[in-house]
Amino acid sequence: MTENDRSQNTVLDDVEELIDLEEWAKAGKNAKTAKIYRIRIDKEKRDVTVSSMTGCQILALVGKTPETHLLSQKVRGAGVKPVAADEIVWFDKPGVERFQTLALDPTEG
Repeated sequence: MTENDRSQNTVLDDVEELIDLEEWAKAGKNAKTAKIYRIRIDKEKRDVTVSSMTGCQILALVGKTPETHLLSQKVRGAGVKPVAADEIVWFDKPGVERFQTLALDPTEG
């Protein structure tokens, strides 16, 4: 086994199969690379196979658009911050916990 083979095996060994971002953040675990990230948007959980998405892509997972909804991100220890439609959110960044949407034109009732 060459040095290059060893380093590739180490990298592969450090990859988690699935990370539930909300559970990991609540447990205080540091972010890391995963094959699948489970993200929560409002009350819905979605599994994604990429390490980053734009705000627009995250909204689309729950059938919403930036024209009708505002997306915000809950970061452990840092509160809630808005996410722009074209802003990239990295799921392996420390503290990413969950996402919330808010209708831009809420109906009364």
